[in-house]
Amino acid sequence: MTTKRIVNHPVLGKLEENKKITFTFDGQSYDGYENDTIASALLAHGIRTLRKHEESGNPRGIYCNIGHCYECRVTVDEVSNIRACLTPIKENMVIESGKVQPSPLDPKNEGDLPRTYDEFIRLEEQKKNANK
Repeated sequence: MTTKRIVNHPVLGKLEENKKITFTFDGQSYDGYENDTIASALLAHGIRTLRKHEESGNPRGIYCNIGHCYECRVTVDEVSNIRACLTPIKENMVIESGKVQPSPLDPKNEGDLPRTYDEFIRLEEQKKNANK
């Protein structure tokens, strides 16, 4: 475990008394401690970039650390837009950083775009079923 942590806090207690938990971030395995948030566990390993801006690709990380800004969104166990600053890590949790998304207005995109939310949901379900 890295030394980028407070190991003896006057309110939270001694770190070594907490249970170690293993999780993955972008395919790499890391250790954290019980009651760590995703954000605090990743920061302890020196990871500051949690996602890329959907359009510009600029790096994003922890900003407010209280759940208001949504800059720390990650995908957790295939559920997207989870706030890393509010979500505790769990054993074997799979976390993926946010990636740049293709622009629907880019002329290089092929195929028809969904025009309604219902169409979008149907397309997403078709993609999931095709990947099984």
